[in-house]
Amino acid sequence: MPNWGGGNKCAACRGTVYHAEEVQCDGKSFHKCCFLCMVCRKGLDSTTLAIHDQEIYCKSCYGKKYGPKGYGYGQGAGTLNMDRGERLGIKPEETQTHRPTTNHNPSKFAQKFGGSEKCARCGDSVYAAEKIMGAGKPWHKNCFRCAKCGKSLESTTQTEKDGEIYCKACYAKNFGPKGFGYGQGAGALVHAQ
Repeated sequence: MPNWGGGNKCAACRGTVYHAEEVQCDGKSFHKCCFLCMVCRKGLDSTTLAIHDQEIYCKSCYGKKYGPKGYGYGQGAGTLNMDRGERLGIKPEETQTHRPTTNHNPSKFAQKFGGSEKCARCGDSVYAAEKIMGAGKPWHKNCFRCAKCGKSLESTTQTEKDGEIYCKACYAKNFGPKGFGYGQGAGALVHAQ
């Protein structure tokens, strides 16, 4: 039987959606004004939409709630965002402290598949796909960080002291030359009388 003068029901507000105001998504109808992110309530369109279990999100909120976590998963070049998603029900991870080990008892499996080397930071097996060499030792990609500030390093940006790795800034600050003329900047000449 035809639905004269009516329309589909809005998936958000359950009101009638007429053709002129209808937005369709994933087989459902929405009013244009109801087609909003479930978290931040921003208006959505086909380029900003992400769907998860019958719920609609903007790509930013979807990424914070369901996307990968950790260093390197930012929101664009030059963006520093300290929002860790607490308002989305995401619990922040505990930071792990440095715990080097000297466990040299590789399993038969590890010997066969190349995981017999141990990470210099966490002590777990390092497999070829995730191995970075630095300071003459194997490291996991996630463990290859400055011992002071935790900044992710590359083989060209790391420096080593006493078996530990540092970014160049932390190394210079902690182990570089000290005294008059080092680190005081231009115009820091002090006249003693």
